[in-house]
Amino acid sequence: MEYGLIGARVGHSWSARIHPMLADYRYELMALPTEAEARAFLEKRDFKAINVTIPYKRLVIPYCDVLDPLAAEIGAVNTVVNRGGRLYGYNTDYDGFDYLARAHGVDPAGKTVLILGTGGTRRTVAAWCRAHGAREVLVAGRSGGTREMLTYAQAMERGDANIIVNASPAGMYPENGSCLLDPARFDELEAVLDVVYNPLTPELPQRARAVGVPAWGGLEMLAGQAVHAVQHFTGQTLDADAETARIHLALKRECCNVSLIGMPGSGKSTIAAALAEALGKKLVDLDAAIEQRAGMPIPDIFARQGEAAFRRREAAALADISKEPGQVIACGGGIIKTPGNNRRLRQNGPVLWVQRPVAHLATSGRPLSRGRSALRQMERDRYPLYAAVADAVIDNTGALETAVQAALAAFETCLDEPTL
Repeated sequence: MEYGLIGARVGHSWSARIHPMLADYRYELMALPTEAEARAFLEKRDFKAINVTIPYKRLVIPYCDVLDPLAAEIGAVNTVVNRGGRLYGYNTDYDGFDYLARAHGVDPAGKTVLILGTGGTRRTVAAWCRAHGAREVLVAGRSGGTREMLTYAQAMERGDANIIVNASPAGMYPENGSCLLDPARFDELEAVLDVVYNPLTPELPQRARAVGVPAWGGLEMLAGQAVHAVQHFTGQTLDADAETARIHLALKRECCNVSLIGMPGSGKSTIAAALAEALGKKLVDLDAAIEQRAGMPIPDIFARQGEAAFRRREAAALADISKEPGQVIACGGGIIKTPGNNRRLRQNGPVLWVQRPVAHLATSGRPLSRGRSALRQMERDRYPLYAAVADAVIDNTGALETAVQAALAAFETCLDEPTL
């Protein structure tokens, strides 16, 4: 490997998508599950430049012949360049986090910042917060309980943080949905930042937004650190902020999902197919996926096992499918009935609500669509549930092409939203 990323596990990484957008070299992902493997790799020095991820950002330091002063101060290295057999260590996570915070106006000056996690990224975030005037920097970990290190329970008991930063891998693919604490317990909370970028909006930011706290995932940090790493890799000078913004938007466009919700028979599947083709994304029909897993049609699931069993199957299928990037997902009409599904839908992209008058809804082969009166009651019951998760509404009363164009326009609008 000449250029690439090393870490205990790297399957979640999108770095191999980024570097070809910035430079002309092959960038590889190399999983080194054990410390012994990581040390053996570093001792050989058989690479030109690498990035380093969890849990080796401190382990690499003794192998560096020259440490950038900032990396030395932080005590963590995520970028190593081999120059004539001498290894130079840098911390570009600092630059990436700086961009993420600046992009959303998060200023720690005079504030109490709570950092979740105990690894190398925690050191980077703490250094940035202190450099930008934080009044107090608290750190929480699983095995805390000391003056220097709180447990997550102790952090929630204090409840006095103004800014929370998740610097741990909690909530990172494939462990989507995990969260270390409840942001609702912090009365003075102003903002949440999460270094996790896969999924695009991890569980902690979603929970924070649910209680009215502005919150963002770490995709901009990923893009920013990569831009600065490429400058070290190649020696070229880039307009770092402009390139970070460009890469961030390109990644969102490529990796985000679009989920379509709405009443049974509203045309979600048809619009989803056209939308997937237009965007070059994979089409997933959630009902078809459920049938494949169950080995029987959905009407048979309802008839043999009941609606509750179907909803459990539906939630399980969505939990797996929504983790993956780059999809258009056509959902069943009742997807919004199960608690937790909203966050699963929103973790990787926008949700579009397809609307069509009840009089025009198709009913054939739909277990819960028993006549227009029942559909009208269903619509009344589900309306607030659809509204709670939808990022945009797509009217499907006219031509299909009109609805598809509206969906494409909504997708572009959502891409520009800073919350994605």
